[in-house]
Amino acid sequence: MSFSDETKAALGAKLHPSSVKSRQQGGASVSYIEGWHVIDEANRIFGFDAWTRETLDIRCVAEKDRKIGVKENFAGYDGFGVSYLCKVRVIVDGVAREGCGAGHGIDRDLGQAHESAIKEAETDAMKRAFMTFGNPFGLALYDKTRASVGEDGPPPVDALTKNAFMVECREVIDGYTDANALAEWWQSENQKTARRNKQLDQSQVDALKQAVIQKRETLIKKAA
Repeated sequence: MSFSDETKAALGAKLHPSSVKSRQQGGASVSYIEGWHVIDEANRIFGFDAWTRETLDIRCVAEKDRKIGVKENFAGYDGFGVSYLCKVRVIVDGVAREGCGAGHGIDRDLGQAHESAIKEAETDAMKRAFMTFGNPFGLALYDKTRASVGEDGPPPVDALTKNAFMVECREVIDGYTDANALAEWWQSENQKTARRNKQLDQSQVDALKQAVIQKRETLIKKAA
């Protein structure tokens, strides 16, 4: 399987700083990207129907009683702490990647603690699997120099803007009266750049490509 030029360009783009979050962990600040953002990027870059996620293994590795909400002059509530390890596989157009993650849950209710830990472990494993595809999925954060985190990685384009661009392209396609001219427009660097800048996912690019093919077929038949 070989990804399209648009997909390769999106995977090679820098990670925009607005996508990076931070939290305190072990007395240090840790940078990360959120799970929902990884899913959103997968839909944007690959297409909603072009990838799948499968949990290969998940298991509880720790469960113990603990105090919750401890602070000065308060001993805390009785509660539970649990930890899970998880292994997830993501498949994108036949390309499979796997990742392992951990999740921790703390709650006064044991069931809620397990639920929180399971969700966190699955999300963490999914993020690590997707990370291998490139900077937009957090690979850039593993480089201490942060060379691939920057403003020239454009912020995500909203759905309304993408849809407007799709409508505009379809109008342009419908307006062509010469099959060769239409093919030149579709393959031009300007059009390729426009598709990349609008951050179309693969399914959107394929839809426009199919519209071009159908229009060319119609024009060729008329000219015959």
